[in-house]
Parts: sequence; C-alpha cells; structure tokens
Amino acid sequence: MQSRTPFSGQAGTAGPAGPSGPGGPAGLDGADAAVRGAGASAVGLSDELTSVIAAARRRAQRDGDRQIDTAHLLHTLLETVPCVAASLEGGPTQVARLLGYLAQRTIGYGLSWYGTVEDSGAVPRMREGGAHWSPTVEAAVARAGERARARGAVLAQGFDLFVAVTDDRECRAVEVLHRAGVDLDSLALRLAAESARLATEVARSQLDDGPVNG
Repeated sequence: MQSRTPFSGQAGTAGPAGPSGPGGPAGLDGADAAVRGAGASAVGLSDELTSVIAAARRRAQRDGDRQIDTAHLLHTLLETVPCVAASLEGGPTQVARLLGYLAQRTIGYGLSWYGTVEDSGAVPRMREGGAHWSPTVEAAVARAGERARARGAVLAQGFDLFVAVTDDRECRAVEVLHRAGVDLDSLALRLAAESARLATEVARSQLDDGPVNG
C-alpha cells in the first residue's frame, strides 16, 4: 500500500495533563474517569487530547446536541491533529469532503442521521448545561488510554483517540468516513503501521532516557 504523506504531530511526546477535578480534567465531563476505567494502570490525557475533547463538547453545544458523539470528535480531530488528516490517503481533497459531510450534519444532515447505533439527534435537544458523552465516546476514550498504555506511554494523544474511534465500525464517525469514500481497511493498515512505529519510538526513548510522557 502506498503512503502519500508522512505522519506529523504524532503521539510520541506531550506535556503534562491538564488540571484535574472531581470528574477528571477540568471541564471534561469525566474524561479522566473514563480513562481510569480502562484498567488498573491508568494513563492520563495529553494537553492535545484534552483540547480535542473540550472542543468536541463546544461543538455539541453549538449543535444543540445532548450527547457528544464520535462525529463531534472526528470533526475536531481532523481540524486540530495533523497526523489524523495525514493518515487519509485521499489527502486534502478527502479531508475537505469529510469536513463537508460533518458541516452538513451540524445543519441537520437529514433523517439518515437518525436511528443509527450512535444517535445524538434522536435524544431531546439540549437546553442548559453541557452535553454528555455518548456511551460510544466514553468507550473510545477508554480504548485510547489502553492504546497509549500498551505502547508504554504515560499520556493518551489525539492519534490514540482517532484509532480508537475507527476501531468501532458501527459508530457515526466511521459512517462519515465511509460516506466520504475512505477505504476503511486501508486506513486500518496505515494506522496499525503508525502505531507500531510509535511503540518502537517510545521503547527506544525509554531505553535511552527512561520513561517518557507520551
């Protein structure tokens, strides 16, 4: 399989996690709690991933959705995490198509968005307060933590969350990817190769310098 663009902004390093409160990092509706639920050896959220989740919540609030779903996450990941857009073989044209689908969703993409496995459109419209996590999002955040821990990282990154989201072929984000013409099997191979590269990079860093933060 041909790789058209090298990944950039990977999950190799990161700064410390954001401030924590009773439900995890401030303003994240228990994001850190979701990661802690992934296993006994918990990882935190990088500043990058914390920002992604916070932006996805703001997007859900603007859309009037009661739940933050994986489409909100995908929209933010494409706009803010360079290695996510770089993972798409279709390049900028495919990214633009994806963002177009996601923008249509915010104006009421139509009945095709309703009644799906992950459905924030069918629940009551939000009136006050913040949007809640969909169960699919909570599971994806937990899997992102598992992925980071598996490669020996201390903090989960945006790349980890993107891989975790695409692992769920029934979620709304994957539905958008499919509609935009993304070859999901090819994408999975590219993400697996990049994940292996990152794991090797972290292992080498630990041998040279001791544990790293991402």
